[in-house]
Parts: sequence; C-alpha cells; structure tokens
Amino acid sequence: MRSFARFLLVLSLVVWIGSIVFFSFVLAPTVFSVLPAQEIAGAIVGRSLGALHRIGLACGVVFLAATFLATFRQVKALRLLVGLMLLCTALSQFRITPQMESIRAAVGGSIQALPPQDAGRATFDRLHRTSVILEGVVLLSGIGAVALLSREPRD
Repeated sequence: MRSFARFLLVLSLVVWIGSIVFFSFVLAPTVFSVLPAQEIAGAIVGRSLGALHRIGLACGVVFLAATFLATFRQVKALRLLVGLMLLCTALSQFRITPQMESIRAAVGGSIQALPPQDAGRATFDRLHRTSVILEGVVLLSGIGAVALLSREPRD
C-alpha cells in the first residue's frame, strides 16, 4: 500500500506543478504574444486558469487522501505544504478570479485600454499581482513538497 500511496503523492504533485509551469511559462506568454487582441488573450488565459485551478484542487485532494494510506516521516510537513497550496488555489479561484472577471465585464472592453490611473484598472492590476503571487506560492510549496517526498525512504 505504501508504494501505491507514494505513487499517488508523486503523480498528484507532478500533474499540479507541471500544469502551473506549462500555464505560466508557455501558455500565457504565448497567447499574449500571438493574439492581436489582448482581451481575447485575457479570456483564453482566464478560462485556462480556471481549468488549472480545478486540476490543482483535484490533485490536492488526491495528495491529502494518499497521505492517509500509509505512514510517511514528513507527513505533517507534506500536509501543511499541500494545504497551503490548496488554500492559495482556492483563494485565487473563488475570490480573486471572480473579482477580476467582474471588473473585466464592467469595463466592457480591454483592461489595457484604460489609463493606469483608472480605479478599475488599478484594482484589476492589484488583483492580477495577487493572483501571480498566489500561483508562485503554490509552485514553490509544491517544489518543497517534492523535495520532502524525495527524502522519504523507499519501501
């Protein structure tokens, strides 16, 4: 059972971290550099971010469940890191993203077309920075969990 639990732990982290890396370093920059309209790129990235968050939430639940299938030396630290990842992902998905979508809908066009001093744009930019920070915390916490998991003795 320990081998299966370890497999689930590794798989859930690989999928979650890999998704974040692909989204952050491939998808988002590519979409914004290729598409001529920033609002279309933003819509694609926003929809993709929702999928990324659903993947992360599912992976986090699988990870936590797997920690109860066998004993691991660093189980408390692993649960803490993945709990932090889940919290950041949930905050981004259910708090930050809806606020950003609300602002985007209220603007009725491109956020980038608004002057930097516009209150809506300033709020959107602040929320975007918060979203990026949360994703960074998820990524770094996931790397920390991989490091701890790699130190676990084999069966």
